Amino acid sequence: MDLPIPTPNADTRPYWDAAQQGRLVLQHCSACGAVQAVPRSYCGACHSNALIWRESNRRGVIASFSIVHRGPTSAFRDHLPYVLALVDMTEGVRLMLNVIGTDRLDTQIGDPVEIVFEPRGAEGFKMPQAQRSRV
Repeated sequence: MDLPIPTPNADTRPYWDAAQQGRLVLQHCSACGAVQAVPRSYCGACHSNALIWRESNRRGVIASFSIVHRGPTSAFRDHLPYVLALVDMTEGVRLMLNVIGTDRLDTQIGDPVEIVFEPRGAEGFKMPQAQRSRV
């Protein structure tokens, strides 16, 4: 069974379209300068709709993580254990991502990571994931 993939909506479509191209984009408010991780039609800080998408440098640091030994559905059975992490991006937002790679179980708070894209499902829908940096 394949892992779940998101269903893009009007607010999230630019984010997922960029991900399919191997790019991570974040919303920036032209009115107040805030950056937001959760795509929406207005700025969470000032409520302006003057939002633009900017490409991220795809770098961050592990702020917290959990090693999951029991997935939420049977689709996760073949992917256990997996590492779910909060990643503080250099742009100032926090993303929740899986940490992938053969060394994922060695994850520590403070580890530098880069965002990579992992294909899922028959169509290879690209999901952003964190990978520990070798820097």
